[in-house]
Amino acid sequence: MTARNPRRTWWLVAAIVAVLLLASWGAMRLRGRALPGYAVAVGPLVQNVVATGRIAAPSRVQVGAEITALVLERRVTDGDRVVPGDVLVVLRARDLEARRDQARAALATLRQADRPDAEARLREARARLAQAERDYARRRALGARQLVSREDVELARQAVVAARAAADQAGVALAALDGGPREAQARGQLDAAEAELARAVIRATVAGTVLTRDVEPGDTVRPGDALMEIARDAPGEILLPLDEKNLSRLRVGQAATCIADAFPGRPFAATVHHIAPGIDPSRGTVDVRLRIDPRATFVRQDMTVTATILTGARQRALVVPNDALIGAQDGADRATVLAVRGGRVYRVPVTLGLRGLAASEVRDGLHAGDTVVAAGALDATAWPRDGDRVRVDRQPPPASGSATRRELPVKFD
Repeated sequence: MTARNPRRTWWLVAAIVAVLLLASWGAMRLRGRALPGYAVAVGPLVQNVVATGRIAAPSRVQVGAEITALVLERRVTDGDRVVPGDVLVVLRARDLEARRDQARAALATLRQADRPDAEARLREARARLAQAERDYARRRALGARQLVSREDVELARQAVVAARAAADQAGVALAALDGGPREAQARGQLDAAEAELARAVIRATVAGTVLTRDVEPGDTVRPGDALMEIARDAPGEILLPLDEKNLSRLRVGQAATCIADAFPGRPFAATVHHIAPGIDPSRGTVDVRLRIDPRATFVRQDMTVTATILTGARQRALVVPNDALIGAQDGADRATVLAVRGGRVYRVPVTLGLRGLAASEVRDGLHAGDTVVAAGALDATAWPRDGDRVRVDRQPPPASGSATRRELPVKFD
């Protein structure tokens, strides 16, 4: 039995290893380089628009003074709830009080002195008229028997006419005092004086919450001065300045989930109820107002809020992660993908539908089960050319919900 040459054995093993490595390298070359990618699948997809805004009152009422006066009392402060008629500020108005008292005294004098005097004058005038009529009747009877002259009878008749005129005049004077023009004038002067005095007591004209107060006892206020600002009671609103590129996606009635920076763990619901008719040219934004669910009682004026508006949804959509799209501009409905077919890669144009935060709907260009390269994970200079052989290392879809929406639980007090 001959001994085996160790040197020949080592060279034989090295040759076998080299052949195996060369065969492996050739197989890898034939299969192409490995690239990350995804399988195109059918599933649910939502389209959201996310923006940051603030809580805004639908209506703010400025409370001002109508007269120049000194502030005696301020009865409310920031955050107080008020209803129509509540006293907010009391002013000192001594001149108006004196005018009111003078008008009140004039009306009282008319009722308690002038009217009884007029009534007495009317009774006296009526008594004189009755006496004149009796005298005229006697003289006329005597004149018929030619016991008195015709001149006496004529004088008696003229006395009746004069007495009747005096009685009528006394009746008119009483009527002017008893609910007539003079009493109406005196009452009007009193009402005007009381209305002027009422301006010294500033009351709430709407129901709402006091936002600011800019007056203190001892201050002197003038007509037109803003003393307080009240947020009128109404369903709360969120004002969102959205980029105009999102305008085509927005509709009145769309639902939104909102989170206030002050209460990050208490999401609440809102609804789009107004979209501004114009665009702010300086910012390129459109103002959108959301109406807050009234059960979200913890929100406050001017809070910063992030709103996620649901602008579209599909139960069954052909979904492609956004990092597989090339040239997918915001608002555009066309893009390109690197589709792998038969082990080779090709640029394929696609038509897009809904655009989610991490994935988009493909309406045309791909089919369920197709494989696409995660082009966003590669440098543009490393993208393969059409027809290159590649191997796809399939990745799970993005965890942020390319095909599903992460629902935040909406809580209320």
